[in-house]
Amino acid sequence: MNAPHESQNLRCPIPDEMIADLQAKFGDRFSRSNAVRDHHGKDESPFPSMLPDGVVFAESTDEVVAVVKLCDKHGVPLIPYGSGSSLEGHILAVQGGISLDLTRMNKIVALHAEDQTVTVQAGLTRKQLNEQIRDTGLFFPIDPGADASLGGMSATRASGTNAVRYGTMRENVVSLTVVTAQGKVIRTSRRARKSSAGYDLTRLFVGSEGTLGVITEVTVKLYPQPEAVSAAVCNFPSVHDAVECVIQTIQLGVPVARVELMNAEAVRASNAYSKLTLRETPLLLFEFHGSEASVKEQAQTVQDIAKDCGGMDFEWAERPEDRNRLWTARHNAYFAGLQLRPGCKASTTDVCVPISRLAECIDAATEALSKVSFPSTIVGHVGDGNFHVLMLLDPDSEAEWAESERLNYQLVMQAIQADGTCTGEHGIGLHKKQFMVHEHGEDALDLMRSLKLAFDPNNILNPGKVLDPRM
Repeated sequence: MNAPHESQNLRCPIPDEMIADLQAKFGDRFSRSNAVRDHHGKDESPFPSMLPDGVVFAESTDEVVAVVKLCDKHGVPLIPYGSGSSLEGHILAVQGGISLDLTRMNKIVALHAEDQTVTVQAGLTRKQLNEQIRDTGLFFPIDPGADASLGGMSATRASGTNAVRYGTMRENVVSLTVVTAQGKVIRTSRRARKSSAGYDLTRLFVGSEGTLGVITEVTVKLYPQPEAVSAAVCNFPSVHDAVECVIQTIQLGVPVARVELMNAEAVRASNAYSKLTLRETPLLLFEFHGSEASVKEQAQTVQDIAKDCGGMDFEWAERPEDRNRLWTARHNAYFAGLQLRPGCKASTTDVCVPISRLAECIDAATEALSKVSFPSTIVGHVGDGNFHVLMLLDPDSEAEWAESERLNYQLVMQAIQADGTCTGEHGIGLHKKQFMVHEHGEDALDLMRSLKLAFDPNNILNPGKVLDPRM
């Protein structure tokens, strides 16, 4: 399957002088082995592998500065690398160059429990962070499913299952330490709860996908661990009924912590993959956070709404191990879907629309999927109006790839016409550049290109991503 991508004829080989400098500074932490390059040249996207020419394992901001300066001096592309879990080709070396692996930068720099903030190195993952701060009574809630790095989550403006209650990385990143394309180190803001001082550089780098600078440290908000947590599953006769329940819940202002949709195919896949016994009809998976009394009140309100929408009785998961089992199964829905068609390659949509338009958009997706030749599933963080269609394709079938791209285009354009977006959380990467003009317009894209040129005049930072190559 030949997914469209930038031509690797644009490769810029690493000069011998630069190779010697990298070997002298990093020793065996600079690798050109095929195995290491292959690991850093593929992600979870449908694109073929695109290998960098070398990989550097950095351990400090100063080392990142050294690599960036060498790349800028020699005009060599530089691709920041976190956990490699991206779905849109963010880490692929479309023009070769250096993959800058930040996974060894995985320490907590400063914990300010009294302020409910923590500063971490960019390679620390969300699970590592929560494990290390567990005894403080605080936690970091952003949960995209994969155990992604905090730097990568910031770069892609990630969100996930908890976003309906706690927001996305956009709302939870307080400050960043960034290495610019010229090798300068900047801190985008202080830790104060609010500021009106100058341009909001933090928000500019959050979601920039490594194209404007290399994030090396992240300061994020923390939250008190809830006194009570309760989860429940509710099945519905149809996806439409389930979505109507979500719309009414959100419009009524019920502060649910999570509400996730799975269609019947996704439930069937999760049952098989995660050894569950869920009823194989469309379902919503709820989680409620708060005091014992507030959780009980929230749950009763949602249960009444669900009943009015044709929902069946709630099935509760009270014990932590039961809740973890359910949420692990939800997070593994992507991999469960792959098992519906062994050997397949997945392509996934990621649209997000205003909550009032969610039902019509999911209805249209369901109708469109009934006519395609390949298996699929629908899951979604529907409390945010965000849903995903997982399309399971024969990797050797050009016809199926073309069919899936037509469907993807149809669903994205419908979302944009509903005043939504082509991506709620996966980002643009390579796959969604074609939709930027539809969503933002040419004048906005010209402004983005001007920003890219100002920040990265030699176009070394993750070239080919987010914006088309016209710059």
